[in-house]
Amino acid sequence: MGKEIWVVAFLLSQALLLPIAQAAELHTERISGSAGDVLEDDPVGRLKVFVYNLPRKYNKKMVDKDSRCLTHMFATEIFMHRFLLSSAVRTLDPEEADWFYTPVYTTCDLTPGGHPLPFKSPRIMRSAIQYVAMNWPYWNRTDGADHFFVTPHDFGACFHYQEETAIQRGILHLLKRATLVQTFGQRNHVCLKEGSITVPPYAPPQKMQAHLVSPSTPRSIFVYFRGLFYDVNNDPEGGYYARGARASVWENFKSNPLFDISTDHPPTYYEDMQRSVFCLCPLGWAPWSPRLVEAVVFGCIPVIIADDIVLPFADAIPWEEIAVFVAEKDVPSLDTILTSIPAEVILRKQRLLANPSMKQAMLFPQPAQAGDAFHQILNGLARKLPHDRSVYLKPGEKVLNWTAGPIGDLKPW
Repeated sequence: MGKEIWVVAFLLSQALLLPIAQAAELHTERISGSAGDVLEDDPVGRLKVFVYNLPRKYNKKMVDKDSRCLTHMFATEIFMHRFLLSSAVRTLDPEEADWFYTPVYTTCDLTPGGHPLPFKSPRIMRSAIQYVAMNWPYWNRTDGADHFFVTPHDFGACFHYQEETAIQRGILHLLKRATLVQTFGQRNHVCLKEGSITVPPYAPPQKMQAHLVSPSTPRSIFVYFRGLFYDVNNDPEGGYYARGARASVWENFKSNPLFDISTDHPPTYYEDMQRSVFCLCPLGWAPWSPRLVEAVVFGCIPVIIADDIVLPFADAIPWEEIAVFVAEKDVPSLDTILTSIPAEVILRKQRLLANPSMKQAMLFPQPAQAGDAFHQILNGLARKLPHDRSVYLKPGEKVLNWTAGPIGDLKPW
């Protein structure tokens, strides 16, 4: 299709680009049984959580050393800890606890570039579990089956950003019986443990709030994306990064006037998302990224390009209704797919995205607010209760092998 035809198509599409205020006038919409009562569940009274008091070296000291941990996309583990310390579900009596939480920050030991050190993370986790097992009796009676851990690495408890290495390592053996609260989710993947709670990555709520645009702003950008298309530093041959999906977006649509895509990250990034109809959310090293959170918060329809992705809080958020899913192999047809979506479908997705509770469920605000991501995690934990009696071991019985795993992970921390 020639450039002139694309421009005409873009102009015609303006009928679909409702200003935020007009979208609000159409009223928000909820889907019975999907985004109805679940988002409003109150976990208080349905579970009790005991928070282990670990030495500062496992958590707070790391933040003191490198404050970047407070703003990067892995910061969920920090704010979940802070939330639980003052939460109504916290109990100081471990004998009455339903769940035990170990506040260890495995993504807070950072490289100069701001990325978690993958060889450090499993050692930190192993050391923390050993400390818990030696100082309290509760780990040993279940081998961790009534414990949960926040593991916001690219590939969760496989603790690596490159999929091939993550798969080779596998989930840290000592976590095989625990429940994992993790950002990573991909069906039929060795790094997704059955029973895990998939959560959104961290995106700073206050920062996004500071960049809200006027409700009268029209959505004049059809497709928007800012980010890497090739990771030449970590994948010079292009064999792994985004499984080629991002490269395909760039090669096919870099000159398409309907696509506002670039590697630049302008100061108007958040404002631009609020001016856009569709926001691309392609996989990177892992299937997820903060773009998913940002798109929902700013009412931009997420275009999810990540085969078999398991999305956050899928029992509470109607992803099929608010997003567009494009298979990785179909990226070259992205223009046709998006321009073929009927106007009424786009408008309905925008109405659903305008629902404040939808946005709230994706955020980790400080202080916590009803229906936010903290509460969705607690709801997930509550739904896993009561624990089956079979999780409790007989005196002296052991299930987990403390010496299993790669030799490098067994080194002391």
